[in-house]
Amino acid sequence: MNASYSELRARARESLRGNWGKAIGGFLLAILMAAVIGLINYLIPVLGNVISILISGAISLGLISFYLGIARKENPPVSEVFSGFAQFIKAFCLYFMIGLFTFLWTLLFVIPGIIAAFRYSQAYFILRDNPDIGILEAINESKQIMKGNKWRYFVLQLTFIGWAILAAIPFGLGYLWLCPYISVTQAHFYDEVTGRHSPPTPDSF
Repeated sequence: MNASYSELRARARESLRGNWGKAIGGFLLAILMAAVIGLINYLIPVLGNVISILISGAISLGLISFYLGIARKENPPVSEVFSGFAQFIKAFCLYFMIGLFTFLWTLLFVIPGIIAAFRYSQAYFILRDNPDIGILEAINESKQIMKGNKWRYFVLQLTFIGWAILAAIPFGLGYLWLCPYISVTQAHFYDEVTGRHSPPTPDSF
C-alpha cells in the first residue's frame, strides 16, 4: 500500500529531527554556490552562464545525495553537497539530457514538458544509488519508476503550497526550513516508489 502524502512528510520530519541544522547548512551552501555563480555571471555574463551549465548537474546530484542520506539517517556530512563533482562528467551529461528531453517535450506544449520533468525526476536519485549506471539507463529507469506515480509526485508538491506561502513571510526566511523539508520528503518518495520503505512515524501535522 502506498504511503499517503502526510506519511511521507511525517517520515521526512522524523529524518530531520536532530538534523535540521545540518540540513539547513547544506541548503545555505548551495545558495552560496549559486550566489558566487550569479556574481560571476554579473561580472562576466558569458563565463557565468557557461559555469552554471557545467556545474548544475554536479550540484543537483550532490544535493540529492545529501538529502537522501538524511532521509535514510546515514548522517552525511554537509560536504556531501559537493559529492556530485566526483561524477562531474556523468552528472553534467544527465543534466544536459534531461534538459534536452524536457525542452523537446515543451515544444509540443507546456503540459507535456511538465509531465516530462516529472518523468525524469528520479534520475539523479538513481545515479546516486547506482554510480556505474549509464545516463540513458538512469533516465529510462526513472521513466519506469514514475509510471503511475507522476500524479502522486505532482500532488505531493502541491501539498507544500500553504507552507510556501507562509515561508515567504518575512523576507523568505522560512524557505531555509521549507526547502530541506521538501527535499527530504522527495527523497522518501523515491524510497517509497522504489520499494525501500522507511518505517512510518505516528506524528503528523
